[in-house]
Amino acid sequence: MSYLIAVTGKGGVGKTTLSAILIDRLIKKDKSPVLAIDADPNSCLDSALGVAVLKTVGKAREEVRDEAAEALANGISKQQLLELKISESLVEASGFDLISMGRPEGAGCYCFANSVLKAIIAELSDSYPYVVLDNEAGLENLSRRIVQKVDLLVLVSDPSNNGLNTLSRLHELTNEMQIEYKKLVLVVNRLRNGRLPERAQQIKELTNADFLIGIPDDEQIADFSENNCKMSDVDENNPVVKIIDDMINNAI
Repeated sequence: MSYLIAVTGKGGVGKTTLSAILIDRLIKKDKSPVLAIDADPNSCLDSALGVAVLKTVGKAREEVRDEAAEALANGISKQQLLELKISESLVEASGFDLISMGRPEGAGCYCFANSVLKAIIAELSDSYPYVVLDNEAGLENLSRRIVQKVDLLVLVSDPSNNGLNTLSRLHELTNEMQIEYKKLVLVVNRLRNGRLPERAQQIKELTNADFLIGIPDDEQIADFSENNCKMSDVDENNPVVKIIDDMINNAI
């Protein structure tokens, strides 16, 4: 049984960077292989992990739409074809594998692709001790029931009042959508003065979160993110790395 970590929050708060560092630290703590799922159509988890995604689930869906008639004529069902296409989109790397949701390239919704992705994630997860799901802003992917039960839910915010209030709203959405989690971590990212805002502690108490973590605004992390460098090359002594290590040791 794999340990599923879902990372989400409002847009632009560093979810993908945090996910990439988390994946790298799990690997370096001998908790690999890790299945990384990039569920944000606007994300770039592949760059942060130092790999390139050539095909996404969105692309696979479009290929199935175009090739379904020919496949059926050859005795291959639509679902079998989509499963094959999604399997082809899996990027294999050292210590982790990555699958990317991407976005549809044509008309239509993700409904069928989502249902197959959910089944494939459930099947693939048996081969990975840890799964890290980098969500799009909000809880849209969780609400689409790609996953509904997670071991660790990580809600990420910046220090602004608007960002912190979003944490409270995201927590309300987890209850509304009946998302189950065993542990909840609130992360306040990019602290400029190293101190957590008083509002953050209030939200921890309101949500009954297991952990409240502050991450400083770090120049090396910012440079790596801006230049699409892989996070595994961040200095081992970087304070952000040490904080993520502590989170792994205490929360997982």
